[in-house]
Amino acid sequence: MSDVLQGALRSPVNLLTEQKYAGHKSLHDDAEAARLGIKAGPIEGPTHFSQFVPLLAGVWGNDWYERGCFSAHFLNMVFDGEKVRAEIDRPAPGATRTLARAFKEDGTPVLEASASIGPDHRETLLEGRMKALRPAGDLVILADLKVGMTGRDNEIVRMGPDQHMGDLYPFSLADKLKVITETDPMYADAKASPWGKAVIPLEMISVLGNYSSHGARFPVKNPSIGLFADLEIRMIDGPLFVGEDYLVRREIVALSESRRVENYWVRTRFYDAKGGKQLAEMLLNHGVMKASYPHYPKERLA
Repeated sequence: MSDVLQGALRSPVNLLTEQKYAGHKSLHDDAEAARLGIKAGPIEGPTHFSQFVPLLAGVWGNDWYERGCFSAHFLNMVFDGEKVRAEIDRPAPGATRTLARAFKEDGTPVLEASASIGPDHRETLLEGRMKALRPAGDLVILADLKVGMTGRDNEIVRMGPDQHMGDLYPFSLADKLKVITETDPMYADAKASPWGKAVIPLEMISVLGNYSSHGARFPVKNPSIGLFADLEIRMIDGPLFVGEDYLVRREIVALSESRRVENYWVRTRFYDAKGGKQLAEMLLNHGVMKASYPHYPKERLA
């Protein structure tokens, strides 16, 4: 049996109850969740990433923040009031890859992941999942999307400490740091950071990459409601810093579907403000629930 490193039980908080996109509430709203047969608005999946950071930084030090990759598949939703524990397999001395998991207090699995240090990550968990995807059939909600489709050029994003992150993320970094499950002084204080700049927490990289994603104008039909099914955050020359400008480039890299969900996979690359040097990237599997689109049955038959 492998040697496992465990974190403490933590109580994550749902900050997305007021989230809106395309003019309507999201799955994280209790009423919208109930309409789709879910008992309450779930906590956003990336929230759980923070619980792994002390474990991984404890093994790999600052290399984790500079060249780490966390590649996760979400298994079960977590709701306000539930507790979660993170664990990783202790890597052998010199190893640059391990596996990770999170569980609720009652043992229900929350996510599974690979964690690694670059530049050679080998095959990440999500790269393996993408290889095994069944080709999408006749998509309805995502009928107008194509693999290779890109977002607008030269989009600049930033995350200031008190910056409200918009309808998709109706809170600021300062708000997050009040409730984050694992905090670190360097998230708010540049003097506490080995890099001399305040560091954006791992779970907030998805916010940085997604808060302006409506500008990509990917033609997803609405009204429809989605959720994160898989998420990979990879640092190439990290970390990313609070208050700095980054140029992002988005590309649809896969389309897939299951019985209840249509999926589009977007790779978002983060560059310096001039766009000349890639610093990080994010791979996100958006799952759009078929039942949330009122025209789905009619258009599917057509």
